[in-house]
Amino acid sequence: VQLQASGGGLVQPGGSLRLSCRDSQKIFSNNVVGWYRQAPGKQRELVASIGRGSEPIYADSVKGRFTISRDYAKNTVYLQMNSLRPEDTAVYYCNKNPPYSRYWGQGTLVTVSS
Repeated sequence: VQLQASGGGLVQPGGSLRLSCRDSQKIFSNNVVGWYRQAPGKQRELVASIGRGSEPIYADSVKGRFTISRDYAKNTVYLQMNSLRPEDTAVYYCNKNPPYSRYWGQGTLVTVSS
């Protein structure tokens, strides 16, 4: 079972995108869930994380620009990305936090370029 992220694309610097990750297998349940990204030539990193009843956490590089949210009724996690920068270019994934290797999907590519 893999988690499938969607919503990526090509956007100009300063633009916005909203990523979605629908959990059709109810993998997330009440666990902490995270959005991760991997830029070319770099290691995968945690971008944002959210758990029930706790404040979301964000990587310093995206604080104030990205917002993670979760719809428990739809088993879906979102990542609203505003004020995008070229350095945000990466493949974005969703997974539990900490992640389970078997749940990594293909991710969704976000390219920020003019």
